Amino acid sequence: MVNKEDVESYLIRMDLEYEEIDEGMFLVRSREEGFPVVVHHSPPLLVLRLKVMDLAGDPAAQHKLYRTLLELNATDVVHGAYGIEEGELILSDTFQLETLTLEDLQASLESLQMAASGHMERIKTLASVDVEP
Repeated sequence: MVNKEDVESYLIRMDLEYEEIDEGMFLVRSREEGFPVVVHHSPPLLVLRLKVMDLAGDPAAQHKLYRTLLELNATDVVHGAYGIEEGELILSDTFQLETLTLEDLQASLESLQMAASGHMERIKTLASVDVEP
């Protein structure tokens, strides 16, 4: 099983900037522009979480945004999925620590970053269109 030190070693080997913000919880930044990702070693899982944006307005009025997020989950997000938690739009992914590899973690981090960057303009447009003043 992958332990906390193994996760930290993976981050070092991927040449990522990171800081441990709590026991087993790392805030990871790529060397390029991008969204920070929280990587949480929480046995038996490794949880990745990327905050895309705060959501405002009436959730019932945001049906186009939610539909688009579900469509993106099905067609365009390779690792993880969009979700909503406490008024925030997030991308998250989860792995079993027993089988986690460096390549799994790297692919997930890159996929989350690409999805967030690639979808941001569309998501912001839908979020602002659907939010009533």
